[in-house]
Amino acid sequence: MEPRGLMGGFYRISEWIMRLSVINVLWLICSLPFVFVAVVGLFMSPGVEELKSSLILMAILAPFTLFPATAAMFTVARKWVMGESDVALFKTFFRGYKENYKQSMLGGIIYTVLLAIMIVDFIVYREQLNLLSYIFIAFLVLLIVSLFNFFSMLVHYHMKTFQLLKNAVLITIGKPFRSLSTAVMSGAVMYFSTRFTFLIPFFMGSIIAYLAFWNFHLIYQKLQDQAEKARLAEEEEAEKAAELDRIDLVKDDSNETSK
Repeated sequence: MEPRGLMGGFYRISEWIMRLSVINVLWLICSLPFVFVAVVGLFMSPGVEELKSSLILMAILAPFTLFPATAAMFTVARKWVMGESDVALFKTFFRGYKENYKQSMLGGIIYTVLLAIMIVDFIVYREQLNLLSYIFIAFLVLLIVSLFNFFSMLVHYHMKTFQLLKNAVLITIGKPFRSLSTAVMSGAVMYFSTRFTFLIPFFMGSIIAYLAFWNFHLIYQKLQDQAEKARLAEEEEAEKAAELDRIDLVKDDSNETSK
């Protein structure tokens, strides 16, 4: 029986700490080749050439390790947001990893190429024209938010990969305030994670996944409400048209009777 009052609050907080940390650790373990190269390349590389080699290797590894693991993490985050907080963590994570591996890998290849192009363009134009470099930063942020929406849609819908990519971009552009809030919340989590580094191995990824899917789910619910209103409006119009047809038919019958 779950305790109540103050102890119940501490109990629920400790449960969520455990859930978030377990999923974050699983995410890092399943992304281990990428994580290893990232740590060695970004923090231990002695020179620029070694850093470039590490970035290229990270780009090669990401679609096959980081992206499927992130899809699995979003699978669990989806359950949490939709009210299934007591879901089996290991079972749900690895089922999501297996079921979404192919699509997350294919989408990961496309997103990795796009991210690489954006980063290279930013580096090239950074010294030449500041305004253009800021534009590339904006596009990079939008691309990352659309990546979060891609993962959210991947674990929530049954669609082909191209449809997922297209709809993720459309939602990101079509809902700018939600996209901005996702970027701000994710940026805040990453900022605090750099200040309190213990958050990176235990909480950073899982918190971002939860917040990103929570924001996406609000968009999804709004779209569902709009679709329901449109359906009801169509049914009402159809009923009115049927009623008018019935009235016209009664008038015709009356006219024929009077003749």
